[in-house]
Amino acid sequence: MPPPASLTILGSGPAGYPAAFLAADLGLSVTLIDREDALGGTCLHRGCIPSKSLLHAARLLSDAREASALGLDFAPPAIRLEALREWKESVTARLANGLSQLAKARRISVLHAQAALASPTQLQLTGPDGADRSLDFDTLLLAPGSVPVLPSGFPAGHPHLWDSTAALALPEIPPSLLVVGGGYIGLELGSVYAALGSRVTVVEMTGGLLPGLDRDLIVPLAKRLRSRLHAIHLTTRVADIADDPDGLRATLEDLKTGETRSEPFAKILVAVGRRPNTGDLALDRAGLPADDRGFIPADADGRAGQPRIYAAGDAAGNPMLAHKATHEARALVARLAGRPAHASRHVPAVVFTDPEIAWVGLTETEARERGIEVRVSKFPWAASGRALTLDRADGSTKLLADPGTGRLLGAGLAGPGAGDLISEAALALETGATVADLARTIHPHPTLSETLGEAAELHEGLCTHLYRPAKR
Repeated sequence: MPPPASLTILGSGPAGYPAAFLAADLGLSVTLIDREDALGGTCLHRGCIPSKSLLHAARLLSDAREASALGLDFAPPAIRLEALREWKESVTARLANGLSQLAKARRISVLHAQAALASPTQLQLTGPDGADRSLDFDTLLLAPGSVPVLPSGFPAGHPHLWDSTAALALPEIPPSLLVVGGGYIGLELGSVYAALGSRVTVVEMTGGLLPGLDRDLIVPLAKRLRSRLHAIHLTTRVADIADDPDGLRATLEDLKTGETRSEPFAKILVAVGRRPNTGDLALDRAGLPADDRGFIPADADGRAGQPRIYAAGDAAGNPMLAHKATHEARALVARLAGRPAHASRHVPAVVFTDPEIAWVGLTETEARERGIEVRVSKFPWAASGRALTLDRADGSTKLLADPGTGRLLGAGLAGPGAGDLISEAALALETGATVADLARTIHPHPTLSETLGEAAELHEGLCTHLYRPAKR
């Protein structure tokens, strides 16, 4: 099939705008449609960027409070909420303005309008730039992103009930906050508000925080959170929510014992996941299926059931991660333009708590569930000079390798900067490297990246800073 002359993209988030920019660079005529007034999608405006801005502020507060152990005493910090909010929004505005300028430089037609499918070859637009008209497309990429999930029974629209969008707006610092959900969104935002001064309680239905992740990687985070949060209740659900003079009253049920207790909270933050933002797209008008969770089924090339329609990003399936969306969308555009395209299977994930947790490839939990034999090498940061200079010896680095060939199968890190360190392991997986390749790579000293090299050295029992008898 010859490359299309034009590409219409619905959604300007981490899948949409990178796809638009690459398509324009490759010579296609591009129309980019988004209901918001600015480009960037949820990640930029109500997700990745504002949350990391607030997490940075929270980390500064924590560092100042903990500096006494190093012999440094600071006066109690004064939080100027309005100034903090303005700084956070300035970061978002600067990035959004940059995207707008890049779109103009590439001569991309940007329409700020609500869009829905009218047929397999036509969109219906409403809103300022859409002017309530139809738009024919040659090729369409659906990249509408995702929205927070609100469980049934929760009072939608209640002023004291927040989702992640409301919490990131930073309207106030509530005296007490219940976080429903012990996944990465709940723990990141819970950490922020705890650092700002809220009395934070987390409830999680499963038996552990960050369900599905290797338990040993969570230990440093769980220990730190228990010292900073008011309470963490596992195997617990919110059975009921009612009005209270102080905000909302939650009835918490212990799923093991069946016992319940009632507690008042100024605010309740619901962070139980996200769902594809496909409900308003009228997919049926184009003969497109959506599964019971709202995802748009797409084949390996991104084709969504119609010759001219493709899907990428959160709406195309898990994992719902911005970098996965970008990589997937750019590979899709490259294939459309007749260029070589590589779609990686190794998607790193990061939880930006303190400490950070990052992993890529096979986890030890998955290996056990799938019956895959692996050899695990784990290097504790207590043996890292750099970690000790940072007063953060509680981290760890682990590698999973094939016992026979030594080929790297997965990696995980827990500690400050884990999100940056994981990229080396992702590259090693992508290139089919062995743990010996990592061990032979010179890592600068003293750095946390050395823990990857030392974990690799442990595979053969030849690690400098830990003793494990070598097999002869």
